[in-house]
Amino acid sequence: MDPDLSALDSFLDDAGHDGYLLHAGSDLADQYYLSGFDAPDPFVTLYTPEETALLVSGLEYGRAKNEARADAVKRHADYDLREKAAEYGREEARIRVLAEFLAEFGATDVATNERFPLGVADGLREHDISVTADRDDHVGDARAVKTDAEVEHVREAQQANEASMRAAEDLLREATVEDGVLHYEGAPLTSERVKEEIEVTLLRHGCALDETIVACGADAAEPHNRGSGPLHADEPIVVDIFPRDKESHYHADMTRTFVKGTPSDEAREFYDVTEAAFEAAFDALEPGATGREVHAAACEVYEDAGYPTLRSDPSTETGFIHSTGHGVGLEVHEGPGVSDSSETELEPGHVVTIEPGLYDPDVGGVRIEDIAVVTEDGYEDLTDYRVEFVVE
Repeated sequence: MDPDLSALDSFLDDAGHDGYLLHAGSDLADQYYLSGFDAPDPFVTLYTPEETALLVSGLEYGRAKNEARADAVKRHADYDLREKAAEYGREEARIRVLAEFLAEFGATDVATNERFPLGVADGLREHDISVTADRDDHVGDARAVKTDAEVEHVREAQQANEASMRAAEDLLREATVEDGVLHYEGAPLTSERVKEEIEVTLLRHGCALDETIVACGADAAEPHNRGSGPLHADEPIVVDIFPRDKESHYHADMTRTFVKGTPSDEAREFYDVTEAAFEAAFDALEPGATGREVHAAACEVYEDAGYPTLRSDPSTETGFIHSTGHGVGLEVHEGPGVSDSSETELEPGHVVTIEPGLYDPDVGGVRIEDIAVVTEDGYEDLTDYRVEFVVE
């Protein structure tokens, strides 16, 4: 995958920076994106329009030469780290090594993202290297527009996601109801048990996740409540799964809401209105539309049905109380936003979620979410999973 970094090149040129500097492990999405190298401990990437250079430990040197998307790979020993440490101490030695590395590649004025370590930045400035935060997040903007290869990575993660959603739904379908509580294989079916099935299924499909949402009843009325304890019949159960493919590092994201039994009239209305908002947002999703316009399409459905939104009432604690969606890629939440504050025009290659929802502790929560890529003439929904409320 060779990302299009022409906008980053223009930014560096216009601002008079020699390059873009990162100091982090590959868990920082920008680091992995620019370097193409997967390493847990912090390493240095210097991107310039002419070349990309890495500075790594001796431990990672051989692997970085073979795996990184870099024109040059250097190691600390190339700049006599051990000798400098004996003379100046460990931390100052590392700063001096980094300063020499930058000097070798002609970079005395660098931009970086806002997560760059403050101590490292201060140390470099003491060695007459200018370090400036890129507050407009040009690397994030580049990451937001996916290549065809990146879209395929998301698609593959989503296929695993759908397998795990199917496993969760199957548990609910096979459960029996005893005194209003779901049971499976002779024991109460809990949020934790469903999450376990989701995680095991994802592992079998080459994906992993740190956490997921299986929230029932009043828990589901809090959009990011992970859920816990026994699941109940006749109450909405929100299942929101956002895995990362372990090989590609790309995420997927998907939510379905299920009821085992008979939903209340209020919950059924929540679901029907949310499905209408979901469809309205997709109708508005196209190149040239802003994230705000897509969000407005969902809000109008809710507001016309008499439900509050944060657009109509910024202080509301019930109703539609979050944005309509967000970008997905190396991070599960990244640009572009699909919200009231997003004036970004959507363009082909943007991968976004559409996930309207309604929430009230007296009813529960309902959310429906697909993931799609904006195309030249509209969008392609990367999700192939039915939207259905009652599990029978």
